Amino acid sequence: MKKILVVLLALVLALSAVGAFAEEVKEYDIRALIWKYDDTYGSSVRQAMQETVDELNEEGEYNIKFTMYDAADDMAKQVEQATMLVGEKPDFVIINLAEVASGQQLVDMFTEAGIPFLFYNKEPSAETVQSVVVDSGSIFIGTTPREAGDMQGEILAEMWAADPASIDVNGDGKVQFVEFMGEPNNPEAIARTQYSEETAVAQGVPLDPALDEYIIVANWDTAQAQEKMTPTWTATEGNIEVVFVNNDDMGTGVVAAMNAFGYNTGNEGDPSIIVIGVDATASALEAIKAGKMTATVKQDGDAMGYANVMIALNYLDNGTWLDGTDYEYAADGYSVRIPYAKITEVE
Repeated sequence: MKKILVVLLALVLALSAVGAFAEEVKEYDIRALIWKYDDTYGSSVRQAMQETVDELNEEGEYNIKFTMYDAADDMAKQVEQATMLVGEKPDFVIINLAEVASGQQLVDMFTEAGIPFLFYNKEPSAETVQSVVVDSGSIFIGTTPREAGDMQGEILAEMWAADPASIDVNGDGKVQFVEFMGEPNNPEAIARTQYSEETAVAQGVPLDPALDEYIIVANWDTAQAQEKMTPTWTATEGNIEVVFVNNDDMGTGVVAAMNAFGYNTGNEGDPSIIVIGVDATASALEAIKAGKMTATVKQDGDAMGYANVMIALNYLDNGTWLDGTDYEYAADGYSVRIPYAKITEVE
């Protein structure tokens, strides 16, 4: 009889342990609203988010259902997707805004539904960030907007200090340049455009706009940049020595346009102009290695994707954004900023 009781007690304890372990598995339904799937840098962040979720699920502490939605660069579509999520009531929503000035629509919807959310990559516009992020009690995960522009300017300044004649091809003592801008009201695009120029000038580069309208909006897109670089080059009669681009997708578009004029082919002896990008995409790194593109500034998609998931989970687990994590708020008090790095050579 005693043996039976001992066996039963052991069985009860074992079942209790199994039950306790099962209770420790945290089940969450997390959704992500994505600006557009065909953005190269954005794709690296999406992949990093999915890989982070997969690894956490494999480790056994979490059972996360993770679903992403492509807005295809259409805010109206993103609002429709958000409306659907409100009806389905997931545990959390990670937001990559289709339009940086339109975040309030999503904030109002998710706040009323009691669904927590955070923003990443495309920071809500300066006019809306207070209400969209700060007043809503949310957080933004991104980069320091001016840092990429500063680094682009520093790269050019370092090249100028080393060999001015290699940049000032026409020998007029100035550096003719244009800027390819992502979006006119995007904080990242504004800062990259402004500080690439200002930092280069502050560090001694005699920049000179090649056209009156030297800032060219190409919406982060390769095809648009290629299409717009062709008439820009023609309008200046080939008098452009440097092109700053807000992202590498536009940079590869600029390079493709220049190839049609026999420039930036990577072939020995062919002429080239300086093209400096941002993101360190695989295609840009290959272009730098081949001598078609000059440099880029790395924006770490892996680090951003990982941060998105881990900070969301910290909020779900503990009701706080950063307490207990390795992340810290930036000086603005509402964001986490992922650092950039300069890349001028690729082996």
